[in-house]
Amino acid sequence: MTISVPQNIFSNIPTELPEELFETLHRQGNIQVERIISKGQHTPKHEWYDQPQDEWVLLLKGQAELEFSEPSSIQRLMEGDYLLIPAHVKHRVAWTPDDSETIWLAIHIFPNERL
Repeated sequence: MTISVPQNIFSNIPTELPEELFETLHRQGNIQVERIISKGQHTPKHEWYDQPQDEWVLLLKGQAELEFSEPSSIQRLMEGDYLLIPAHVKHRVAWTPDDSETIWLAIHIFPNERL
């Protein structure tokens, strides 16, 4: 097995972000690790993520609000906050600040399948 070259989660951030940026950092088996960068982006009203996989997210930089449909709630996330979003829990990004980047680390855990 070859050791990979170190990377930095805070490097290569585009100066312009017309839409959220999703980057896969690693895939193995049923796990996918992503870096997500937001700058004012949010999920359109009345649109929900309904994913077949669990998603563990860590807010590395910035702030965000996640809205959940049932039960209806909004979770405010600050730097260092993390949570697990179970599969098929409908959610959306309700807000990220438009004057600074919000950097997420997301770990997707797919059920009994390989990527």
